[in-house]
Amino acid sequence: MVIKMEVKEVLNIALLSGEILLTSGSEIYRVEDTIERICSVYGIKCESFVTPTGIFISGLAVNNPSESVSLIRRIRNRTINLHNIELINTFSRDLQNSTLSYDEAMKKLKSIEAGPYFSFARRLGAAGVTSFAYAILFKGSLFDGLLTGVIGMLIYSILEKMKNADISQYFRNFICSFTAGVMSVFIGSLISSLNVNSILVGSIMILVPGLAITNGIRDALHGDILSSQARIAEALLIVTTIGVGVGAALLLMKYWM
Repeated sequence: MVIKMEVKEVLNIALLSGEILLTSGSEIYRVEDTIERICSVYGIKCESFVTPTGIFISGLAVNNPSESVSLIRRIRNRTINLHNIELINTFSRDLQNSTLSYDEAMKKLKSIEAGPYFSFARRLGAAGVTSFAYAILFKGSLFDGLLTGVIGMLIYSILEKMKNADISQYFRNFICSFTAGVMSVFIGSLISSLNVNSILVGSIMILVPGLAITNGIRDALHGDILSSQARIAEALLIVTTIGVGVGAALLLMKYWM
């Protein structure tokens, strides 16, 4: 049984779903597909245009073409939350089997949006394990990996502090990569047996925008050229700031030590 809703109510549900997906790091085609799927469930014909920084939706009732609504949502912050992406995917598919009223749907979406993220301790531990693994992968010893894990956790802590202070992501990456470079070279000067290259590479890997690059390529394969270019350009800028930060650290330590 399909519950009847006003066009604006349906678009509000679709818009919030798309916003959660986009702010969680989803691909553009997935956001557009979810929006259109939700609208079709409630008998609304819609067109959506999504970019990494905005969502544009226009919909009209199939049985009443004169009832048309357009909504826009500006997206300013994006992160990586694959759990939320999975929840929204499940939500949109469940609607095809059992539609919800406007209040029920919005309540469920709000609970997903406000749901608890992984605790800082768990994310910190994951950053340490990631740095440790990459140090070992780049031919570092077990001791190199342990030191890299500690540096990685410190870098992640700095990154989170600056993120809470609403500092530009490019400046955040520059500071964190610079700190990683200084610490790696400094520790290497104290303990000559360490593999500085492995420690340095492992400690900055948590900053590399792997998901942004992957999504940029996937968007291009699905024909979303504009979004693909924006994502890849953003990823290249982040990689550049990381490289500049590491280069500045190495240059400083060369003349300082």
